[in-house]
Amino acid sequence: MIRVESVKDRVGLKQFVHFPAGLYQSDPAWVPPLSIERLHFFSKKNPYFEHARWQCWLAYRGSTPVGRISAQIDELHLSRYDSRTGFFGSLEAEDSPEVFQALFEAAEGWLRGEGMTTVQGPFNLSINQECGLLIAGDENPPMVMMGHARPYYPHQVEANGYQRAQDMLAYRLGIHFPLPSGVARFLSKAKKSVQIRPLRRKHLREELAIIKEIYEEAWSENWGFLPITDAELAELGQQMKLLLEDDFVQIAEIDGVPCAMLVAFPNLHEVIHDLQGRLWPLGWLKILWRLKVAYPKTGRVLLMGVSRRFQSSPMGALMAYGMIEAVRQAGLRKGIEQVELSWILEDNKRMRHVLESLGAEPYKTYRIYEKLLN
Repeated sequence: MIRVESVKDRVGLKQFVHFPAGLYQSDPAWVPPLSIERLHFFSKKNPYFEHARWQCWLAYRGSTPVGRISAQIDELHLSRYDSRTGFFGSLEAEDSPEVFQALFEAAEGWLRGEGMTTVQGPFNLSINQECGLLIAGDENPPMVMMGHARPYYPHQVEANGYQRAQDMLAYRLGIHFPLPSGVARFLSKAKKSVQIRPLRRKHLREELAIIKEIYEEAWSENWGFLPITDAELAELGQQMKLLLEDDFVQIAEIDGVPCAMLVAFPNLHEVIHDLQGRLWPLGWLKILWRLKVAYPKTGRVLLMGVSRRFQSSPMGALMAYGMIEAVRQAGLRKGIEQVELSWILEDNKRMRHVLESLGAEPYKTYRIYEKLLN
């Protein structure tokens, strides 16, 4: 018998957070997240919950947890789109049709009771955080802020009536790539009008406002887009302040006006992969030492955007190439060897062309599923 119980207190939340550790213990690609970070993520301190409500559940066989799931309703999504769409996320479970069915019944029942007519997912917890179910490439460890999954997940999700809504790609690129013929010459000629510059840390608040403005203009017509709130941006800013070199953030300006931006992170999963989610007693010392002495060999470009008025122009491509080259040089100085560029909508042909012209290859696919709630 499978029973599903809603998580109602901190004890249950800890069990919810720690459940994947046993499920993935035989998966060499899995990276245990830091428990303290996950508990913060699912707490009221997460600015996501300023505009969203949620519920999460654990499935048990007897007294043993065998699965988990969450359901979310985002007021920003409801106000932006003319649809009563809720979301599921944080899905982890053993390979059992009964467990998956029980988890989805709990999440869908809650969403239906809240007036939702459609469910999409997985979102952990938002499209601006981890999203999509990994359906190809699970032999590779996940990059920072990207999800992982067991290979049987797609089958079990689809068996519960879910269909593809959107696919997203993660590209892999060795950092020792040459710019396409003519791009370097074009960049040199355009220096008078286009300036590619790093983050100005002393003016972080103003820089974050620039990144937010470009992101929202560049991405606003993309599938599922949601704006980043000021509180969410401030939290991202704290992460950037603690973890990033200034030149891992690049802003392109035309005649002094910001028109494009790129944000890259070192792959912190390399730093924490063997800590088993624990900072104490020595985990925090290992993190500090590795960031100073044994810097990650991989990184991830997690934000890149070009103002819409330049997106179909040679100047837009020039700014994209220029920012990528600036971050590449920063990565070379830190000893990074490979980067992931993610995620990219499958139908974003313009960005895919830029990446593939540099030799990048899609090596992972993430899928957003959708289902009508009867």
